[in-house]
Amino acid sequence: MKPGIRAKLEQLTFRREELDGLLASENITQNMDQYRKLSREHADIGEVVELWKLFLRAEADAQTAQEMLGDPEMKELAQSELESARTAQADIERDLQLALLPRDPNDERNLFLEIRAGTGGEEAALFAGDLLRMYTRYAERQGWRVEMVSLSESDLGGYKEAIARVVGNGAYSRLKFESGGHRVQRIPVTETQGRIHTSACTVAVMPEADEMAEVQINPADLRIDTFRASGAGGQHINKTDSAVRITHIPTGIVVECQDDRSQHRNKAQAMSVLAARIQDGQRRELQAKEAATRKSLVGSGDRSERIRTYNFPQGRITDHRINLTLYKLDAAMDGDIGELIDALITEHQTELLAQLTHED
Repeated sequence: MKPGIRAKLEQLTFRREELDGLLASENITQNMDQYRKLSREHADIGEVVELWKLFLRAEADAQTAQEMLGDPEMKELAQSELESARTAQADIERDLQLALLPRDPNDERNLFLEIRAGTGGEEAALFAGDLLRMYTRYAERQGWRVEMVSLSESDLGGYKEAIARVVGNGAYSRLKFESGGHRVQRIPVTETQGRIHTSACTVAVMPEADEMAEVQINPADLRIDTFRASGAGGQHINKTDSAVRITHIPTGIVVECQDDRSQHRNKAQAMSVLAARIQDGQRRELQAKEAATRKSLVGSGDRSERIRTYNFPQGRITDHRINLTLYKLDAAMDGDIGELIDALITEHQTELLAQLTHED
């Protein structure tokens, strides 16, 4: 183990002992905000400190076994003990490195998923519908709930734009690498010559803002319009102006919500989407600055960045960021994208580990 990482672990052990003393003091609960902050810090470093103790124990066991090798009668047993201890050390060191990686504070949050048809007209809109179904099926496999916020249908039954809220533990941690350009290659239903066309959609995955407390929105910066909602084909005609359109004047962001018959609920949902979009814009601005100094292996999440191709004639799905191709397109479109997502998470962790060890 590198000296820098060892020093970090010793520092964390000392800090937890310090926190034990602070949390045990009689008057700690007089300031509940401080109490919660210290409790959260204690919980965050607890796993790392316990793993460090296990590593030190395995290290001591290896040292003891090494010393026993000099005894002819104990040599065979000592060799076995040494191998076991070294295996344990290697396993624990890997777990320790993962536990030391910086955590994304948004990982456990719900998210807003936005899918927009790009180049390709009606075929792009149909593909947007396929992507929405893919993510919805994946969410169902995870036991998450999907709530439709806004759907703008195309003439052939696809979607020019679809916005959904995904609710579930760790939803953002699993889907956050889906932001970017998704390209499809197939023969459109409107193609009479049997030629393969290429169309595209953009996907945006944004963590839900925490009760909008983190995003300061000045009411004076908003223009709120209400209008009468109506679905495709004249269905669900609403006789009141329950649909809501909110424009954030400084950024030009426009959010519409007409999924609910209640104007109040539509406004609340639209405000949540607006807060998530503003926060996402701030985050991408920060990422752009970071990307100037280093290039992420998994990608920046830029909407214009082509991240994946879905080739229907060949039945393959390719993620260009990690050069992974799977010949299971039908299963993927039915929501079986766990292998892709796991590979992206592993690549991201590998990059962070490389940075961690390089720093030390």
